[in-house]
Amino acid sequence: MGKKYQEYKQLNLPQVGDEIRAFWVKNKIFEKSLKIREGNVPFVFYEGPPSANGKPGIHHVMARTIKDLFCRYQTPKGKYVERKAGWDTHGLPVEISVEQTLGITKEDIGKKISVEEYNNACRKEVLKYKDMWDDLTEKIGYWVDLDHPYITFDNKYMESVWHLLKQLFDKGLLYKGYSIQPYSPAAGTGLSTHELNQPGCYRDVSDTTAVAQFKVVRNNRSEFLFEDSDDNNLFFIAWTTTPWTLPSNTALAVGRKINYLKVKTFNPYTGIPEVVILAEDRLSTYFNPKDKELTFEAYKAGDKHIPFQVLGSYSGEQLTGISYEQLFPWIKPMGKAFEVITGDFVTTEDGTGIVHIAPTFGADDDRVAKENGIAPLILLDKNGEKRPMVDLKGRFFMPDKLDEQFVKDYVNTDLYSEYAGRYVKNAYDESLNDKDGSLDIDLAVALKKENKAFRIEKHVHNYPHCWRTDKPILYYPLDSWFVRTTALKDRMIALNKTIQWKPKATGEGRFGNWLENLVDWNLSRSRFWGVPLPIWVTKDRDEQKCLGSAAELKAEVEKAVAAGIMTENPLKDFDPEDMRDENYRTFDFHRPYADKIVLVSDNGKKMYREPSLIDVWFDSGSMPYAQLHYPFENKETFLKNFPADFIAEGVDQTRGWFFTLHAIATMLFDSVAYKTVVSNGLVLDKNGNKMSKRLNNTVDPFTTVEQYGPDATRWYLITNSQPWDNLRFDLAGIDEVRRKFFGTLHNTYAFFVLYANIDGFTYNEPEIPVEKRSELDRWILSELNSLIKTVDQAFADYEPTRAGRAIQYFVNEHLSNWFVRLSRRRFWKGSYSEDKIQAYQTLYRCLEVVSQLMAPIAPFYAERLFRDLNDVSGKNPAISVHLTDFPVADENQIDKLL
Repeated sequence: MGKKYQEYKQLNLPQVGDEIRAFWVKNKIFEKSLKIREGNVPFVFYEGPPSANGKPGIHHVMARTIKDLFCRYQTPKGKYVERKAGWDTHGLPVEISVEQTLGITKEDIGKKISVEEYNNACRKEVLKYKDMWDDLTEKIGYWVDLDHPYITFDNKYMESVWHLLKQLFDKGLLYKGYSIQPYSPAAGTGLSTHELNQPGCYRDVSDTTAVAQFKVVRNNRSEFLFEDSDDNNLFFIAWTTTPWTLPSNTALAVGRKINYLKVKTFNPYTGIPEVVILAEDRLSTYFNPKDKELTFEAYKAGDKHIPFQVLGSYSGEQLTGISYEQLFPWIKPMGKAFEVITGDFVTTEDGTGIVHIAPTFGADDDRVAKENGIAPLILLDKNGEKRPMVDLKGRFFMPDKLDEQFVKDYVNTDLYSEYAGRYVKNAYDESLNDKDGSLDIDLAVALKKENKAFRIEKHVHNYPHCWRTDKPILYYPLDSWFVRTTALKDRMIALNKTIQWKPKATGEGRFGNWLENLVDWNLSRSRFWGVPLPIWVTKDRDEQKCLGSAAELKAEVEKAVAAGIMTENPLKDFDPEDMRDENYRTFDFHRPYADKIVLVSDNGKKMYREPSLIDVWFDSGSMPYAQLHYPFENKETFLKNFPADFIAEGVDQTRGWFFTLHAIATMLFDSVAYKTVVSNGLVLDKNGNKMSKRLNNTVDPFTTVEQYGPDATRWYLITNSQPWDNLRFDLAGIDEVRRKFFGTLHNTYAFFVLYANIDGFTYNEPEIPVEKRSELDRWILSELNSLIKTVDQAFADYEPTRAGRAIQYFVNEHLSNWFVRLSRRRFWKGSYSEDKIQAYQTLYRCLEVVSQLMAPIAPFYAERLFRDLNDVSGKNPAISVHLTDFPVADENQIDKLL
């Protein structure tokens, strides 16, 4: 008796996943899928490297399913689709985790623990959950080479990164600048603008805000303001959402063409008579129009309604150059200060139309202060270095940390000592929480007591937070190395227009707008674990060298040894001609080893490495080159595999990995890094909330896959909504997919098998021409060939939801609900007639093609279905559905009239 088709008591998708995965491993199906396409036109895919020091989540299943399905689709279309895994191993997440594990802070590194010990701990931490990631990757059927991944801490990878940095340096696209930048005291490092614009970084917070009163100095320049009043209590009033910056105020900015009013009134807190100046457009915000009718004589301190009278009107131009008294006279500035200037950013949309300027804590503040010769409020520390009033931990400097002579000459210690050492935000002090009194509140109380506050209130505003620590950032003056991305802004915009974005709106909107408002890339980081900046400079900064390879470094150290600057070459065992991994393990690019290298300049001076590391996003943006150790190896391979045909990551990478890939490729290769990008949306809980451990609404991907199987999980993620739409993840939805789609398909196969095994149908009979088959057969084959066209086009257009839904509709409605239901009597017939054979051949063909079409999305069940059919019929020489060619529609079988 002939072979029989496999029968199953019930559908068990988790079991299917386990059994098929074992079959793939045993028969090396992934490797064979590459081997049979070797030499064909490549379809190039880049894997965005995850960080393996954190556990994978359900959103990673979504991202990896999208990556996998398009690579699986392109393989049976005849393309050679190499997939190399990668690991992002540097940066903030690793350092924070290590510091928490070791119970240390950044300040302890180099004191309680050496940099070498710390970095060794980081090296162990980075792949902490690699086995878990590999396990999930295999369980969900994501085919990617896990045995030969690129790892960003590898010396070969780092050497390629150094090469790219040297190219930027040689092109004049790397420079050092001193500017106000986003800075995270909690992380101890500056942030780039693309880090600051990660989703969720800006959030609404309720802060104490202040409208402060700055007393006008009466002199020849300001006398016209006092003409109609002998009252010396004349103030400019300015609003700030960061009262902690007021002690660093050195100027007030007005709009040149804005009209300002001088208003007589009483201070709402002290009841003292005074005259204030604010923008005319903001008058009604601070003064009730009805109170204009009140008499000044009837006012009593504490009254809710306060009389006011407009005494004069002036343009912003007229107010420039007027001096005022220092608000908090704790520390004297070293230069011209406390003067009204103009600013092009001043508006009357909020505040008072007068902006408080603290040049050390705002980019616009710094710019207009420099334009007008206004000095920032700067301190000198023990090393004679210029510092803002706030230290790198987010505290007002303690006097004992400052230069003694500076303290004597510039600091009023009696006034300052009460606030020295205070954190500017409670979030930086582990002993405080939101309910504790803050520095902002204490400063506001002090202003009230001294008749320097016009309004103190809570205000909800959007404030940036560090993407890794979730703590608020500061805008802070830092010395940093920058990539001059603005120099190629127009080219980046032009090249972006050639990229196929899915969805299109992300490329034109979110990404396009980002490029339109591009600023230079803040590259350097004050951290310990990462790629060191390969730039050495002399102490006088007259000479600089940027090195782009281990060979260059070895040669430069030899010069330093010959000059007597270094005693030994740490790369003495490295052979620049040897590309073996063992050779590249004879040294380490990381700190502290790179820090110990002192070079010699062309003029014989000592050269020290710039102490910064580089932005970890540069690491990941370098992967097209560094994963191949380009240009030191694989030059031809690189040229064949650049740019990528396809990449995919979450929408949060628009200003992260998508940008850094695009920026580096544009600046150094005048090319896009990828031709098509699928940007998937967020995976939310079923109520539409962002998943977080705090809300206890996260979903364990392992539990989900074990309970429902990888195929049902993947199918749900892809067909429930478009990949770029936010998905409300609901386990009940996966269960519905399991029952309604996979259950229907399983029942259809079970129906076929039941009768095929009874009749001994193994597809040995000659193929009956389609035109000779029944109308019902011709109709379902017409629908099947139309389905092939629809699915093929949908996958080609990067529309997997359309493909999945089309397959689902065909199976549920056409195949099961109509064809099988209407064909039952044909299978029930006692005789093995030609009509019955037609029915078997038609249903077999439908099931076989469905297995091939669904394989990119549901690779396990597709494999089971294909093998269960093919093991009996032997119609296809391939032992796996993933080794077959993608079905081609037969136009002759499509009959719209049917």
